[in-house]
Amino acid sequence: MSNKLQGKVALITGASAGIGQACARALAGEGAHLVLTARREERLQSLKEELEPLGGKVVFVTGDAREESTAVNTVKAATDAFGRIDFLINNAGAGNYKNLVDTSAEEYDELMDTNVRSTFLFTRQTVPVMLEQKAGTILMLSSMAGVYGFGGEAVYCMTKFAQVAFAQALDRELRESGIKVGAICPGGVKTEFALGRGRNEEGVAQSEMLDPEDVAGVVLMACTQSPRSRIIEVQMRTMAESLA
Repeated sequence: MSNKLQGKVALITGASAGIGQACARALAGEGAHLVLTARREERLQSLKEELEPLGGKVVFVTGDAREESTAVNTVKAATDAFGRIDFLINNAGAGNYKNLVDTSAEEYDELMDTNVRSTFLFTRQTVPVMLEQKAGTILMLSSMAGVYGFGGEAVYCMTKFAQVAFAQALDRELRESGIKVGAICPGGVKTEFALGRGRNEEGVAQSEMLDPEDVAGVVLMACTQSPRSRIIEVQMRTMAESLA
């Protein structure tokens, strides 16, 4: 631990598992205070108990990231506890790995709300805090599916491209106010999320996908940039990827 982030405050959505949980551990390991949100209270409580001995304070809000009230309550919890938000990690998301004709309108709505609406809601509530500070970093946990279109993942790709576009536009909108905005775009990652719809647990476990800690390392890198530099976009793929 080098305490690079001592005194800094990070808000992480979808923090109860996978990449969100790995990000919480990585940032706490550098001394950051954490504001965590997800739907599973028992997991958030367990993570709080694990990470607070590292030195930073941890608060959490249980709720659905698709609901505006969750974003409002989480940002309020951050400002009440710490008076600021230095990093927003928009990690909440869902996967759907199906052909278009097998994807229902209900599944489309669920995916758009989980991946895009949640990103908008938390960013919308956090930006005023960062504008007042004249500083902050916002990261969208997108995907390589937000860079390239993949067959059998059209709707998922749509949501992930939206996150990348949102990050690019906000980089231009907010940079003069001292706010950095970027997108992290990993390939497949071994998490509950990777199961989505259309994959099975055994296939994910036996794959050579990235580990959540690989992605958390890049998030930490983006959060520890000097004031003079920013991470706009990072694309990540496993070393096991075929060269064919």
